Amino acid sequence: MGGGEISGEVIGIDLGTTFSCVAVARKGHAVEIITNDQGNRTTPSYVGYTERLIGESAKNQAVRNPRRTILDLKRLIGKKFDDPEVQNDLKYLPYPVVNRDGKPCVEVEVNGELKTFTAEEISAMVLLKMKETAESYLGKEVTKAVVTVPAYFNDSQRQATKDAGIIAGLNVVRIINEPTAAALAYGVKQDPDTKRNILVYDLGGGTFDVSVLEINNGIFQVRATGGDTHLGGRDFDQNVIDYFVDRIRKRFAKDVSEDDPKAMAKLRRECERAKKVLSTQTQTTVEIDSLIQGMDDFSEPFTRATFEDLNMNLFKRTLDVVKSTLVDAKLDKDEIDEIVLIGGSTRIPRVREMLKKAFDGKEPSKGINPDEAVAYGAAVYGASLNGDQAGNHGVILFDVTPLSLGIRILNNLMHVVVPRNTVIPTKKSRAGFVPAKPVHGQRTSVSIQIFQGERALTNDCLLLGSFTLTGVPSGRRGEPSIEVTFEVDADGILSVTAKYGATGGGNSKTLTIDSYTRNLSSREIERMIREGREMAEQDKKERTRVNARNRLERHIHDLKEALADDKLDDHLEDGIKTAAAKRALREVSEWFGNNKSTACAQEYEDRSQKLEDLFSQVFSDGQVSLG
Repeated sequence: MGGGEISGEVIGIDLGTTFSCVAVARKGHAVEIITNDQGNRTTPSYVGYTERLIGESAKNQAVRNPRRTILDLKRLIGKKFDDPEVQNDLKYLPYPVVNRDGKPCVEVEVNGELKTFTAEEISAMVLLKMKETAESYLGKEVTKAVVTVPAYFNDSQRQATKDAGIIAGLNVVRIINEPTAAALAYGVKQDPDTKRNILVYDLGGGTFDVSVLEINNGIFQVRATGGDTHLGGRDFDQNVIDYFVDRIRKRFAKDVSEDDPKAMAKLRRECERAKKVLSTQTQTTVEIDSLIQGMDDFSEPFTRATFEDLNMNLFKRTLDVVKSTLVDAKLDKDEIDEIVLIGGSTRIPRVREMLKKAFDGKEPSKGINPDEAVAYGAAVYGASLNGDQAGNHGVILFDVTPLSLGIRILNNLMHVVVPRNTVIPTKKSRAGFVPAKPVHGQRTSVSIQIFQGERALTNDCLLLGSFTLTGVPSGRRGEPSIEVTFEVDADGILSVTAKYGATGGGNSKTLTIDSYTRNLSSREIERMIREGREMAEQDKKERTRVNARNRLERHIHDLKEALADDKLDDHLEDGIKTAAAKRALREVSEWFGNNKSTACAQEYEDRSQKLEDLFSQVFSDGQVSLG
């Protein structure tokens, strides 16, 4: 599945639950992981509102502003509000989530007004941050990207991710599975002529995937994939948080989980830190100053053994998925040549030990960075799409469908048209569906309902969409009447066609569903793009305002220090000018204190210039430098 060539550079984006990463493979260059404006190679998938903040700045203010700091949105994207997993997540999210037309939407106060954002909009803001990071590094506009998703993302979640890209101003030229991208990152560094079976174990912040791939002469064939879109580091964190909530309740008779989002934000941050420390140490201390007003500081030791005990059931669940994926791939564990670990949670020592033991002592590969491998592989694939075979390795990728696709037939049975782990792109048809006999007349309509899942009954599977085929004569028992065709594209996104072909006459009617699982209408997407542009302009103005405010604050601070330095007496001109300058500084300081959050950029600039003009007259030999 190489696809046709795409002109222009294509960046690779790992849109993660907790962190995101962007990479590029330019002609004549090795794959480059792009650092953000803080110099970091990964960016927190956080969006915060005082002014709009994305990345590190949003995460840094999460404790003091928890209800307006949005995280873990990947767990909501493409899902329905009444999904049991969504309802369970709502208990732990610090910000309000409301039901809007059946979709979970974040409700947040922006400039004194309550606004709702879809998961696609928030994800688009993170993608925009990745886009801007790449543009800053490359020095030019970027419009095309390969974006990765968990292998077990369903069709609706994949389409929602593409919609987020559109809102961010990106043409998402391919959606590829995260383990597959990691396999590309691993494979291009190896001997291309060596045939190998590799197992990619991807345990990230919010999702878990396993993929088994065969790599042979530059061809990457996914043999099977499995996973859980609701298993990862956040779940480990939550178990630790619940443990300490209980400890605090017993010690202080206070339940911090009840309507105290700031306390919970502090606890969440400290539990996440403790988890990371325990990857390299056997014990740490969970310490939180002033967890709750009027309560003593909280401090308690926390051991690796306790952490492992709290999460052992989740660790074991990952091995169950590994075993079932090997069965689907029709391989024994001794036929796996390499185990590739990706995702930050694979740094947990017990996870590595259990996986090593499951494969009879085989050491996982340490050749790729687990935080960067997915973006690296996405960049490799992006380069192959525009004709640049990164690292002199041609890439031909054959991915698979993560779940079975089919339609509802009599008695709510799931009739599979495209079995799970079918190589994509694919096109499969099934004929012989007979409409029920109409009550009146000789013509009827047929409802085609499309499902995704592995259960025998459609009640236990995910309804992706439905449509009605009209003008179909009733069929006699055993007479083939309707043909249904499923076509899955290179992104794993589905279109469905239903066709009636009458016997003898060859008459037929066709209805095709394209992107039918899209959660957002074209009109909604256009609105979000327009609002995104307006918000980007507001962000630019806000950055200008904040920079001007910071310059003025720095000027005030520098001048106060200069005037307090007795050694400058010899450098001051006459006392009248000095007194005037001090008075002006005092007036500006008072004004700044009253208008620190409300003044516009020009007002800050005007007062900065006033100070510069006054003090350039007072300090005759450049003792104070402003700007």
